[in-house]
Amino acid sequence: MNPTTLSLIQLGIVFFALGVLGRLAGLIGMSPVPLYLLGGLAFGHGGLIDLAGINDFGHIASEIGVILLLLMLGLEYTAKELVTGLKQSWLAGVVDLVLNMLPGAAVALLLGWGPVGALVMAGVTYISSSGIIAKVLGDLGRLGNRETPVILSILVIEDLAMAAYLPVLTAVLSGVSLVGGLTAVGIALAVITVVLVLALRFGHLVSAVIDSPDRETFLLKLLGAALLIAGLASAMQVSAAVGAFLLGIAISGATAHNATRVLEPLRDLFAAMFFVVFGLNTDPTSIPPVLGYALLLALITSVTKIGTGWWAARRQGIGKLGRARTGAALIARGEFSIVIAGLALASGAVPGELAALATTYVLIMAVFGPVAARYVEPVALRLQRQKPAEVL
Repeated sequence: MNPTTLSLIQLGIVFFALGVLGRLAGLIGMSPVPLYLLGGLAFGHGGLIDLAGINDFGHIASEIGVILLLLMLGLEYTAKELVTGLKQSWLAGVVDLVLNMLPGAAVALLLGWGPVGALVMAGVTYISSSGIIAKVLGDLGRLGNRETPVILSILVIEDLAMAAYLPVLTAVLSGVSLVGGLTAVGIALAVITVVLVLALRFGHLVSAVIDSPDRETFLLKLLGAALLIAGLASAMQVSAAVGAFLLGIAISGATAHNATRVLEPLRDLFAAMFFVVFGLNTDPTSIPPVLGYALLLALITSVTKIGTGWWAARRQGIGKLGRARTGAALIARGEFSIVIAGLALASGAVPGELAALATTYVLIMAVFGPVAARYVEPVALRLQRQKPAEVL
């Protein structure tokens, strides 16, 4: 069969299946993310059917999905709100880093993977999935909740930390000198600082350039700008997702509102592909040997993320129900963790078992995170009814 014909058939199957899974998720009242991931796992490498014909499209579509998720998350907030949130939550970011890097590093050392393996696994267990969390918050209608700025601030701090971590990790894996690694970090932080300043002072000009009364023109300029900024950010050793998020921050007012409206269908389409492709690239046969360690890490880091979110929300005067939602929202791991494991595996500096552990761990957390975010509220309310004297 012609490769293009095969790809079209497989894409048609995937999109139709996504629609069915999304409908099923709606009927049972949960986010479709876990079902997308499990569906990809069933039809990827080592699964029931290998849909290899969609690899090229799936890769770029998943990248666009993450970019659109973070762009639309950025559209919800202004640059001033972001800076205020960072000032209020920087200490929570430090606590988050310490509590969630240590478990991954400890397990790597326990398994004999050395300091390099410890550095890799520390990043895998530290970084929450901005893409999954943004999707879950949108699906659950929580973007306007009082605790959402706290969640956003922690995610931004994590992404900014990745801007420093990834150049260091790359330097360690490739054997680059300390000076070279520090130079890469300096460039990344400088780019982020410049973009934030421009968003604060000239955000209205960015909105004016992108805005257009014609819907088609507006969509093309908006999508083009998002991909361009994301690509340039990635070329400068800054996360493409961070670049898209900062562009969303720079767009304000009526332009931001219109952008959210026209991008929503595209976001849903490409974000679904991101989660499916993640599952497609996971070999189910690699899971059993490392499942025990992955479950242990999942348990420990779920507790540490919940603790981080609870403490951060409490510092902002948010009630107990909001604290619980904050902690549960931060559990999911995803795209960044897989990128970290992929870099390490490609370098040959770590054993293959590390990639299997990272993949298994992320799959567990990517499924459990949205489920926890969905059900933390009814569980907390049930507990509250058992203790009526306490106020959420």
